[in-house]
Amino acid sequence: MTRATRSVLAALSAQALACLLLVGAPPSTSAETGQASSQTALKQKATQAKTTQAKAKASASLPGGGTAVFGKKHFLTAYYGTAGTSQLGVLGETDPDTAFTRIKRAGKSSLKPGEKLMPVYELIVTVADPVENAAAAGEFSHDILHSRVQEYIDAAHRNGALLVLDLQPGRSDFLETAKRWEWALQDPWVGLALDPEWRVGPDQVPGQVIGQVQAKEINRTAGWLSRLTKTHGLPEKVLMIHQFQRGMVPDVAKVRKRAGIAMVQHVDGFGTPAIKLATYNNVARPRAFTMGFKIFYDEDQPRMRPRAVRRLKDVRFVSFQ
Repeated sequence: MTRATRSVLAALSAQALACLLLVGAPPSTSAETGQASSQTALKQKATQAKTTQAKAKASASLPGGGTAVFGKKHFLTAYYGTAGTSQLGVLGETDPDTAFTRIKRAGKSSLKPGEKLMPVYELIVTVADPVENAAAAGEFSHDILHSRVQEYIDAAHRNGALLVLDLQPGRSDFLETAKRWEWALQDPWVGLALDPEWRVGPDQVPGQVIGQVQAKEINRTAGWLSRLTKTHGLPEKVLMIHQFQRGMVPDVAKVRKRAGIAMVQHVDGFGTPAIKLATYNNVARPRAFTMGFKIFYDEDQPRMRPRAVRRLKDVRFVSFQ
C-alpha cells in the first residue's frame, strides 16, 4: 500500500469517526451511578485545568515558567495525531492524560545532560479529506469538534504541556484556517503547525498529490500569529512547518522570523535511518529555524534510536507518529 493510499484511508476513517462522535447512546440505568461518579471526576479535572489556565494567562508564562519555548534548555517531545482515533497518529490511541505519560516516557530517552523535557500534544484540528466535505464546500477538509480541542487544552494545563494545533487545510488557505482556531490560540500554551503536504491547489485532491505552500502564505500566517501574541500579552508560541521535500515549500528561504514566534522546521520523512537522514540533509535549514524531526512507529523500519537522532545537533523537537 502506498503512502498516498494509506493517507486517503486514514482521512476517510477520521472523517467517519468525527461523524460517529456526534451520536451517543443513552446510558443504561445500571450504569447511572458509575456515570455520575465519572462526571464528577471530569468536572474536578476541568476545574483544576481552568485554574491552571487562569494562572498561566495572568503570569504570561509557559509550563515550568519563562516565556521562551526553547529557553531553560527545553527539549520538546510530541505525540502526533487527532482526537479519538489512531488512524492519523499515536496521539489518538489513548485519552490525553495517558498520552501525556507516554510522551514523557518517549522524551526522557532523548535528553542530553542538563536538558529539560517539554511534553507537547500535536493535535490535528483541521483534517484533510480525500472527498469534498459538504460542511466545508470546496475546501476538502474538516475541523474536529471544538469540545475535543478543549479537552486537550485542559489536559495541557492539568499536566504542564504545550499543545500545538496542526492544520491540514486541503484547498483552503493556512491563514484563513488558522483564524478559525483563534479562540484556542489565545491560550498561552497553544501553538500552531502548518502541514504543506495537505495544502493543495484548487483542482487538486488531498492524498492524490503532495501539496505545497509559498513563503508569502507562511509569512502572512506567522505575522497574524505574532500580532495575536502581542495583543494578548502571551508568551512565545511555536509555529512549526512540516516538510520532507523541497517542493513542499519551494521558496523556504523567504520565510521570515517574527517577534514572539519560535519558528520550527520539522522534517517528516519516513523509512530506514539512511533514508531519513538523507531527507533531513536535503531539506533542513538549521540556520533559519529550530529543527524538528519525526519518528514513525510503524513506517520507520528499523526505527532510529534516540542517540542517533540526537547526533543531529540542531534538532530540539522530536515528534512520534
